[in-house]
Amino acid sequence: MKKCLIFADLFINEQMMRDGFKPLEDIGYQIDIRNWYHDSLEALQDDNILLEHEGSEAIELPESFKKNLEDYEIIITQFAPIGKDIINKAKNLKILGVLRGGTENICKEYAESKGITVFNTMGRSNISVSEFTVGLMISESRNIARSNYSLKNGEWRKKFPNGTLPLSIKSSTIGLIGYGSIGKEVAKLLSSFGPKIIVNDDYIENVEKFEKVSKDELLKRSDIISIHTRLTKETKNMIDYEDFDKMKNSAIIINTARSGLIREKALLDALINKKIASASIDVFDIEPLPKDHPFTKLDNITITSHIAGSTLDNFKNSPNILVRSILNKLNE
Repeated sequence: MKKCLIFADLFINEQMMRDGFKPLEDIGYQIDIRNWYHDSLEALQDDNILLEHEGSEAIELPESFKKNLEDYEIIITQFAPIGKDIINKAKNLKILGVLRGGTENICKEYAESKGITVFNTMGRSNISVSEFTVGLMISESRNIARSNYSLKNGEWRKKFPNGTLPLSIKSSTIGLIGYGSIGKEVAKLLSSFGPKIIVNDDYIENVEKFEKVSKDELLKRSDIISIHTRLTKETKNMIDYEDFDKMKNSAIIINTARSGLIREKALLDALINKKIASASIDVFDIEPLPKDHPFTKLDNITITSHIAGSTLDNFKNSPNILVRSILNKLNE
């Protein structure tokens, strides 16, 4: 009998895995599930963050996870790492599926060198991250979080880093760096507000009804800048010290993608020296964010704990997305 091994966790549990991958059972696969146990969601997220920063070899799976791996043609994981040791033991592995948008927790190049087809779950976070991004734009531009904090600390506040009367979203020029699946969804959500949307993406020619511009022009013209590109060697620190000098003093920058896209020290310098009005950041070079991090002392930044993609439907629907890719491959 053909076999599929699935590594479940606290975010996508065993029942969600069984429901999502039932189509594989329907075509004759035996589904076996091993649970990557953690005491809490926070502990699992800490391991996930370590894997995102250091790669698939940063954490060793329990020995019980490595038993009988040669029996399986398909292995599926979300956060559990798949390093070289797992791949070497899974001698009959044909498909490796990852229930996330990236592949940070698997040794992708090594797997592919062994002739294994690797699938990740592109698009699973489109809605959750885009909604969160637009929420940050509104909150940051209209000072919702700051007003809430001030009132809870006994202050009736009217003046903020972007002034007393900020621009509405409708009156703003919003620059999107990256026009992939999330960038497109952000633009779609924003369109109902009616702002001017400009786009910078060197890899996409058609930005539909929006205006495509150079990065420098986007930085100079935008009231709100939001980053939606992948972190690669080419995009690392793509927003650096000199880039903040090109922005409006009233500009807001949003990052719900990856911390390495903005040089963190350059952002800190821009906020301290008021080169820009403010920022909203969901991702950081060190996570969890240290309690004494300089960001925690600044009034002109809103910080959130890497939660842009954390919605129930994001995790619940991921198996449904991935199984379609696997079935298509099996039907070739």
